[in-house]
Amino acid sequence: MFDVILHALAAAAAPMNLVFIAFGITLGIVIGVLPGLGSVTAMAVLIPLTFYMSPLAAIAFLVGVNKGGTSGGAIPAILLNAPGSPEAAATAWDGHPMARRGQAFRAMKFALFSSVTGDTLSDLLLIVLVVPFASFALQFGPVEYTAVLLFSFALIAGIAGDSPLKSGLAIFFGLFLATIGLDPVSSTPRMTFGHIELYDGLSLSALAIGALALGAVVMQVSDLASGRAEDDFAANQADTPEGRRLPAREFFSYWKTLLRGALTGSLVGMLPGLGVTLASFLSYSATKRASKTPEKFGTGIPEGIVATESANSAVVGSNLIPTIALGIPGNIAAALLIGALVMHGVVPGPFMLQMHGDLIYGLFASMILANLLHLIIGRAGLSLWVQFARIPRRLILPPVLMFCIFGIYLPNQSLWDVGIMLACAGLGILFTRAGISVVCTVIGFLLGSMFETSLRQALLLYQVDGLKILQSPVAAIFLLLAIAVVLRAIRNGRKKDSAA
Repeated sequence: MFDVILHALAAAAAPMNLVFIAFGITLGIVIGVLPGLGSVTAMAVLIPLTFYMSPLAAIAFLVGVNKGGTSGGAIPAILLNAPGSPEAAATAWDGHPMARRGQAFRAMKFALFSSVTGDTLSDLLLIVLVVPFASFALQFGPVEYTAVLLFSFALIAGIAGDSPLKSGLAIFFGLFLATIGLDPVSSTPRMTFGHIELYDGLSLSALAIGALALGAVVMQVSDLASGRAEDDFAANQADTPEGRRLPAREFFSYWKTLLRGALTGSLVGMLPGLGVTLASFLSYSATKRASKTPEKFGTGIPEGIVATESANSAVVGSNLIPTIALGIPGNIAAALLIGALVMHGVVPGPFMLQMHGDLIYGLFASMILANLLHLIIGRAGLSLWVQFARIPRRLILPPVLMFCIFGIYLPNQSLWDVGIMLACAGLGILFTRAGISVVCTVIGFLLGSMFETSLRQALLLYQVDGLKILQSPVAAIFLLLAIAVVLRAIRNGRKKDSAA
C-alpha cells in the first residue's frame, strides 16, 4: 500500500500532469467568468480531448476545469452583480455591494481564498471518508430526500428576501416551472403546448442566466440610461494599498465561517443529486443565523462571501465520494467524470480502490496539488480581472449582454434557448422590481425535478399509512427542522410588522 501511495504521488507531481492541471484550472476560471457556459458545459465539450491523455492526466485536467469554473463564477457576481453560474448568486449578495464601496479587489481575494480553503478541506475529507460516508449515502431514500429538500426550501425562503411569504411563493413558482416537460413516471407531456422543444423541460442554463445575470445587467443598463443610477463604480475603485490588502490574520479570523461552509458543502456533496447551488445557500443561511449581526448580511460584508464560496467549492471534492466508492455520481460534473473514467477503461464502483488504487491515490494527490495551483493562478489573475472594474459600466455592460446570448446559444446552437433566456430575463426584472427573490425561483426550478420524483416515490411507498414516513429518523428530524424554520420565519415577520 505504501508503495502505491508513493507511486501515486510521483505520478501526480509529474511535470506534464501539473501542466494539464494548470491548464484546466485556467480554462475553468475563464469559462466560469463568461455567463451561460460554466464548468459543466466546458467539461462536456472537453471530454473527447482527454482520450489522448493518460487516465490520471485526463481526470486531473477535468477536475481542474471543475475547480476553476466553480470559483470563476464569483468574479462577474462581484464585479457586475451578474453571476457566471447559479451557485455564485449568493456571492453577489455581499460581493457586489462590497465592490461598489471600492473593495472589488478585496472581495475577489476573499472569494478566491475561501474557495481554495473550502476545496482543500473537502479534498482531505474525501481522502479520509470516501468509504464510510459512501455507505451512509446509501441510507437516503425517497422519504429522506423529500424531507431534506423541504428543509432546504424552508431555510432558503427565510433568508433570501425580506418577506418569507414572497420567497416561498417564488420557490413554488420555480417548482411549477420544473414540471414542464415529460412526466417522470408516465412520460406524458405536461404544459408543452405542442412544442417538442419543451419535452425535456426548460433549460436550466437559460433560466438561471436569464433571470440572474441578464436581468441584472439589463436593469443596470436601464438605470444608467435613465439617470436613476450614476456610473461611479469605476471611480470608486481606487488603487490603494488598503483597497488591495487582505492580511492572512484577517482572512483566518473567519475560520468558523470557513469551517462551517466547508462542512456544509462537503455534506451536500456526499449526497447524490443535491448540487452546488444548494450548498452555497445553505451555508449562507447557516452563517447568517449564527451571526450576532444578521442584519448586515446583504450590505457587503466579507462573511457572506466566505460562507458561499467555501461551501460551493467544497462540493467539488466531496461529490467524488459516492462516485468513487459506489459508482453513483454526486452531480452532473461527477457524472461527466464517470464518463471519462469509463472511456479510459476504469469502471467506478466498490472495487475501484482495489483494482485501480494507483489511479485513485494519484487523483487524490493531484487534487491537493490542484488547490495550490488554483491559488497561484487565481491570485495572478485577480490583477487582470480588477482592471475590468475600472472600465465604465456603459462600456462593459453591452459586451456582457452579448456574452450571455452567445453563452446560451453555443452549447446547443438553439435559438429556442435564447428565447427562453430573454423571457426569463423579463421575469427576473419583474420579480426584482416587485421585491420577490429571483434566486428562490431558480433554486425551486433547479431542485424541482428531484423533489417531485422523491415526493411521488415516497407517496407510492407509504400510500396506505402516511405516518410511517416518521419511522425514518433522518426524515423525521429534517421535517421537524423545516417546521421550526417556518415558525421562526413567521414569528420574525410579525416582529418586523409590529415594529413598523
